[in-house]
Amino acid sequence: MIEELSHEQILRYSRHLLMPEVGLQGQIKLKNSSALVIGTGGLGSPVALYLAAAGIGRIGLVDYDIVDSSNLQRQVIHGTATVGKLKVESARERLQDLNPDIQVDIYNEPYTSENALRIAKDYDILIDGTDNFPTRYLTNDVAVFLGKPNIYGSIFRFDGQVSVFYAKEGPCYRCLFPEPPPPGLVPSCAEGGVFGVLPGTIGTLQATEALKVLLGIGEPLIGKLLLYNALDVTFDFVKLKKNPNCRVCGPNADIKELIDYEEFCGVPGHHADDTSAGANWDITPQELQERLALAPNLLLLDVREPHELEIAAIQGAKNIPLGEVAQRMSELDSAEEMIVFCKRGSRSARAIEILSSAGFKKMKNLKGGINAWAEEVDKSLPVY
Repeated sequence: MIEELSHEQILRYSRHLLMPEVGLQGQIKLKNSSALVIGTGGLGSPVALYLAAAGIGRIGLVDYDIVDSSNLQRQVIHGTATVGKLKVESARERLQDLNPDIQVDIYNEPYTSENALRIAKDYDILIDGTDNFPTRYLTNDVAVFLGKPNIYGSIFRFDGQVSVFYAKEGPCYRCLFPEPPPPGLVPSCAEGGVFGVLPGTIGTLQATEALKVLLGIGEPLIGKLLLYNALDVTFDFVKLKKNPNCRVCGPNADIKELIDYEEFCGVPGHHADDTSAGANWDITPQELQERLALAPNLLLLDVREPHELEIAAIQGAKNIPLGEVAQRMSELDSAEEMIVFCKRGSRSARAIEILSSAGFKKMKNLKGGINAWAEEVDKSLPVY
């Protein structure tokens, strides 16, 4: 327990010390606090940066990805110099440069039911910077079981959400969303995109809520869900209540331990190979190249959005966006062989499911999508 600040720390945090809501004792409280940031991507970047700057004494970072150039549009904790480096190492390096006084623990591993309680148990708060439903439900349940606040944030395109799920004082994430959405219904940011500054807005709000909770000041977003839209700059609030039938935090909860969250959500929780429709449906870029050499008129079905065609396109492909496949399948001949593709393979795999249920059989999914085609066959096309 740190009872005082050094002269250097008093100068560093002087703007906090001047505010009676924080003051010297509040800053010492922050110095003795700890926060686990789950994900060092778009949301985790501003969260970790501002918590480090604020003087949180111990910050844990969970991630297992590496820095890619496509991250730099929004993941501001990383830089060009750290492309190819482990994200947790890149983030730790930046945080320790920002504030050498803090302790930064890194966990270069997927956050799973097997390790989550071990990693989270010694931190005061959990901050959800994840981008998938299995890890989001896992983070919630860990927070409930350990009795810790869960600072929640999510982003998609121009919209963001923030709340503080704390089962001791209000609802948990499962009270609001008892069941995950059907697999494939909600596209990821990698498929749907995200406005580059949006994670900064939402992540900074998450950091704000974390500091308020740790300091015990203001009114944290417990029992409230903040909705933000960047296009019209609106902030709306939805009041939330505990669900008496919640399976995790309700009085008759029947989930007492961590479960298989990938099975529960029906989707991978990590960067597993989401480009496949299954071995029976897949075709590799090289195989497609060979098929086109023999049958140049082979039908190629592009299920990306029309604006994506401006980025990269395969000549002669027919475009029917995934959301229109069910309504426009009459434009397709079920007797004709067809190769379906999208950006990486996940949307085309979903299109395969839709068409298969309607009786289409002669189909293949381009494994890895047009990005894999650009990397392995047509290098004149950009990868995006």
